[in-house]
Amino acid sequence: MHAHREKYLTVMDHLVSKESFDLIYDGNLDLLQTSPQPKRAALQKYYESEDYISHTDDKRGVFAWAYQFVKKWSVQHKTNLISTMNNGAGTLLDIGAGTGDFLLTAQKKGWVCFGVEPNLNALKLASGKGLSLKLNLNEFEGKQFDVVTLWHVLEHIPNLDEIVVHLTQLVKKNGTLIIAVPNYKSYDALYYGKFWAGFDVPRHLWHFSKHSMSALFSKSFRLVKIKPMFFDSFYVSLLSEKYMTGNKLSLKGIWIGLLSNFKARSSKEYSSHIYCFKKIE
Repeated sequence: MHAHREKYLTVMDHLVSKESFDLIYDGNLDLLQTSPQPKRAALQKYYESEDYISHTDDKRGVFAWAYQFVKKWSVQHKTNLISTMNNGAGTLLDIGAGTGDFLLTAQKKGWVCFGVEPNLNALKLASGKGLSLKLNLNEFEGKQFDVVTLWHVLEHIPNLDEIVVHLTQLVKKNGTLIIAVPNYKSYDALYYGKFWAGFDVPRHLWHFSKHSMSALFSKSFRLVKIKPMFFDSFYVSLLSEKYMTGNKLSLKGIWIGLLSNFKARSSKEYSSHIYCFKKIE
């Protein structure tokens, strides 16, 4: 069956290149795809910005400080979530581990931790904290884990069908897969439109809805719960406001973030969601 495909929006890369990309809507999966998608070799240059803070531990500037402050809180929250889903500690693989803070916290709580991080700068920071991360997911071929996590990572991975199969192989039977992604159906996404920072083209190659997430993984996983990421609406709205108006710190951005969370109480469409899956096969 052919997917119903049409142009949804044209969006600019505000962070690095100022190039424009189309978002193509896939009606079968309720998914947006960034087009054209840069070739793998060319992708790296789109991450080369001092403002790309998930690859640093930088606290300078309002956005970096806010990001690192929230990161501290969310690392605890994530560790509690994996322990709840797994009924205690076990083996953990974090894909896109960044500078390793989540894995370090999990390790302190008794988890046996493994991680993948393709960015060399982030990898260096993580190894300075005593973590030995791998550059490539293929290094875990044939291994399985109690819990596999991707925190705002799936949207960056070029071949979607391939990674879905790979994730299925990495999770043990009855194991847990946890994926956090932005939600293009949230109020802040609809309000900011082409300025919405959650699109983050072309670093984000895919843009997911609840339907696309459950449809993509329905073959081997049962979706157990969807949890909101409350802080994302504030961070993304502040950044969107900066892209739209040039204001670095805007009360309007904070207001839209608040409004997005408020409206999501009834629509259940938060700025970002955490999807918790259990493997069924």
